[in-house]
Amino acid sequence: MKRLTTIVVEDERLPRLSLLKKLEDFGDKIEVTDSCDSYESAMQSIIRNKPDLLFMDIQLGGADSMQLLKELKMQMTLPHVIFTTAYDNRQYLLDAIKLSADDYLLKPIEKEKLALAIEKVAKKVAEEGRDDEQKKEKLAFPTVGGKIFLEKAEIAYIKADGNYAEVATFRKTEPVFLSLSAIEAMIRDKAFVRVGRSQIINTDHLYRLNSKRKMCTLRSPEGLEVEVELPKSSFDLLETIY
Repeated sequence: MKRLTTIVVEDERLPRLSLLKKLEDFGDKIEVTDSCDSYESAMQSIIRNKPDLLFMDIQLGGADSMQLLKELKMQMTLPHVIFTTAYDNRQYLLDAIKLSADDYLLKPIEKEKLALAIEKVAKKVAEEGRDDEQKKEKLAFPTVGGKIFLEKAEIAYIKADGNYAEVATFRKTEPVFLSLSAIEAMIRDKAFVRVGRSQIINTDHLYRLNSKRKMCTLRSPEGLEVEVELPKSSFDLLETIY
């Protein structure tokens, strides 16, 4: 199992050094690539290094690390996050859960709980690796001329067209002889989310939510974009989750 690249974000010197010292005992599982003491330095380092895991203090010198994660989410896929804090605050915990935090550790951090949190993230990353391999498998879609073969990651969204459907990549749209429900059953991937009765979007490519126009923008790794109009209820659900 590969080591998880890790950045520690903590604005107080002694807690930062204490955590870094404890993490030395987990060198077989993680590789600390940087430590940051401010909102600005953390933003730059995370974007530059794209770590697998963040240890992040809830408060960063008066700034809010939740806002930092929201800003990062508009630019990249978020790393796994283990929040650290000196305060047992229920609202912090709820906010952390909403941002899909992997764990929430109270300072001073106990080594046993630290070990459990790291193991939890390591298992998730291993599962994600298996999911990535599955996404590289080609899916066959029957068309007028025969079949097209697409990897899950190539698909931006799927839209119902009567008893059939249209499968959209970031370059073209293909009519296929399958219903939306049949495609949903074939894909079986939590990243593909049903939005309304007639559309499925690949949330792995979710880049922007436009609350005024009730639309989402999907972006490919190459920077190609498509916009998808959403029902209000589906938009509100996505906004709540993401």
